[in-house]
Amino acid sequence: MLGVLAAGLSLAAPEPGRAAEPFPFGEELLLDTAPMKPGRRMPGVTVERSGNAVLDLWCKSVPARVEVTATAIRIEAAPLPEELPAMQSTAQCTPERILADAELLAALTKVTAWRSQKATLILEGPTTLTFKTATN
Repeated sequence: MLGVLAAGLSLAAPEPGRAAEPFPFGEELLLDTAPMKPGRRMPGVTVERSGNAVLDLWCKSVPARVEVTATAIRIEAAPLPEELPAMQSTAQCTPERILADAELLAALTKVTAWRSQKATLILEGPTTLTFKTATN
């Protein structure tokens, strides 16, 4: 499943110094990757100024606490719930999507730096994740 996660990766090197743009608090940010069938749900992140956040994964969502400084970020997420969300069925939440949830959550909790460029949030850590501002 790392291949699915790798599709949303950015290989750009971190820039030294301060972030080019402010952190996109309150914005719905979607993982920049190809959709995973079945279903149309795309992973996303929304972080409020208070630090409260929601991590919407391929099937499940988890609350999180996010600390953001000029270029550093730390994400502490609740564990993945055992049950499927009310609006998701086992046909939509395949074993592959459930595994991708765990991998994405692990990657998010290991990020250590961020930068923002033109409606794109790049989270850096062992795995670099790229998110785009939702346009719906």
